[in-house]
Amino acid sequence: MPTFNQSGKERIGITGRFRPNELPNEILELIGDGLTTLNETNVEPGLAEGWETPDSGKTWVFKLKDNIFWQDGSPVNASDLIYDFTDVTTERPDKKTLIFTLSEGIYSPFPAVLAKPVFKKGLLGTGEWEVKKLTTVSTFVQELVIKNQNKVKSYRFYPTTERTKLAYKLGEVDQINKLLDPVPFDSWDNSVVLPETNKHQVVTIFFNTQDKLLGEKSLRQALIYAINKDSLGERAISSTSPESWAYNPQVKPYDYDPDHAEEIIEELPDEIKNSLEIKLVSTTSLLQTAEKISSDWEKVGVKTQIQVSSIIPNEFQAYLTIFDIPRDPDQYPIWHSTQTETNLSRFVSPRIDTLLESGRVQLDLEERRKIYLDFQRFLVEDLPAAFLYHPKYYTIKRK
Repeated sequence: MPTFNQSGKERIGITGRFRPNELPNEILELIGDGLTTLNETNVEPGLAEGWETPDSGKTWVFKLKDNIFWQDGSPVNASDLIYDFTDVTTERPDKKTLIFTLSEGIYSPFPAVLAKPVFKKGLLGTGEWEVKKLTTVSTFVQELVIKNQNKVKSYRFYPTTERTKLAYKLGEVDQINKLLDPVPFDSWDNSVVLPETNKHQVVTIFFNTQDKLLGEKSLRQALIYAINKDSLGERAISSTSPESWAYNPQVKPYDYDPDHAEEIIEELPDEIKNSLEIKLVSTTSLLQTAEKISSDWEKVGVKTQIQVSSIIPNEFQAYLTIFDIPRDPDQYPIWHSTQTETNLSRFVSPRIDTLLESGRVQLDLEERRKIYLDFQRFLVEDLPAAFLYHPKYYTIKRK
C-alpha cells in the first residue's frame, strides 16, 4: 500500500548515486557557499569580499568577508577552507586571506573554480539550509534531510529512473526532480508536471574524428543536415550556453536539409559512400532520440545501428549523450588535442588549440569574449560533434 506524507516535510526523489561531497550543485548550494558565485555575466563575491592577481593570473589572493559564520556558530577562518587541488599551492597568512599559486601557470578562469560550495567538515556549511540527517549505504547517500527556519526537505536517492518513479507511486516521495520522461504522471489527476529546459546542457553527438568514415568532415556535415533537430527539442547550435556572456548566436546553424545531405553524400569518395553504416551509441535515457536520428539518417541512405551503453564507451563512431556545459566558457579539457582522456571526439585542430590556450590566459573579459566567439564559430564549422537541443526536464509534484 502507498504511504503518504503527513509531516509537512518535502520528500523529493532524485535519480543517481552520489557521495556526500558529490551531491548535485543545486543541493550543495543550499547548504554551503563558495569563495565566489557565478551568474551569466561574471564571477561575483561569495564568502570572499574580493580578490586580486598580482602577477596576471598565476597567483590569486582572496580576502574573506567579515562576520560570516559556519552553521555551528563559529566564525569562518581561512584555515577552515580546505581545497584538494593537485596543481595549486595554498597559503593562509592570516585568518582572512587565502593565496593560491598555480603550478601550471596562468589560468584566468580560476575564480570560477572557487564557486563550488566549501564545508568546514562533512556538510557543515554556511548556507541557509542545515543538514539534520545523512544516511549512506556503501558510501553513497541514501537520504539527506536539510532544514531552514521554516521548512524541511528530505532528498531520497535511487539508482535508476524506474526505481525513482516507483518510489513516487508507492508514496515514498511526493516530488521527483529532473525527469526526462514524465510518463505516466503526466496523465495523473493528482499530480502536477512542471517542465523546464536546461540551457546549461546540450544533447550532443560526439563523432570519432579518427574513425575511417567519420574522419571525413563532409560526411559529418551530411549527418547533421539530415537530422530534423527542431523535432527533438529546443534547438542548440553550439557547445556554449545561450545564457553565457560568451555565447555566439551567429555560428552556422546547420538547419534541417535532407536534400543537401544527400548531395554531400553523393559527392563523397567511393570508398566511403559504398560503406555507409554508422554505429550510434546512446545512453538509455536518450534512446528515443537515437531512434529518431537513426530514422533520419536512414532516409538519406546511411545505415544505422543503435547500441545502448550506461557508460562512456572506449571505442565508438558516434556517441549520443547529454553534455554538461561548463559555466565558464573555457572548454579546454573537451576539445584540446592534448586531452586524450576527455576529448571524446579525438579532435585535433591547431586553430582550436590556440584559441583555447589564449582564452585561459586572457584576464580582460571583453578580450576573452572575442576569443570564445571565434572558438565557437570554428568548432561548429569543424563539426567534431553535433549540438542538437537543450534537454527538457520535468518536476513531478502531488497536488
